[in-house]
Amino acid sequence: MSNKPNFFSSFASVVADFSGKPFTFVAALTLVIAWAVSGPFFGYSETWQLVINTTTTIITFLMVFVLQNSQNRDGKAVQAKLDELILTSQAANKFVGIEKLDEGELREMSKTLAAQAECVEEKADEKSAAEAAST
Repeated sequence: MSNKPNFFSSFASVVADFSGKPFTFVAALTLVIAWAVSGPFFGYSETWQLVINTTTTIITFLMVFVLQNSQNRDGKAVQAKLDELILTSQAANKFVGIEKLDEGELREMSKTLAAQAECVEEKADEKSAAEAAST
């Protein structure tokens, strides 16, 4: 794994961090209000409408890629941390890398885990009932 930072990943992190700040929301809201207030001065023309439509479309289009990159990296980091916890604990190592399974395999594994959880819950209920009866 390379220690050299990827320019786009670094850029995406900075933009994602900046876009999530309250100041950024207030700045965007201020621009929209300024645009709305300027409507009468421009006679609510098509050009006036085109300015906000084009601006918001371009920003949204570019932000999709930036935020997706940031989410992908965050997801991979969380998955790596979970894999490390599984590998260093008493948990079954079969769960390492399950995010790479197809939908059917994940559904089957989920059903198996749900059945195991029901067994554990039933045993816990039986134990609680037995303890309550003995007191």
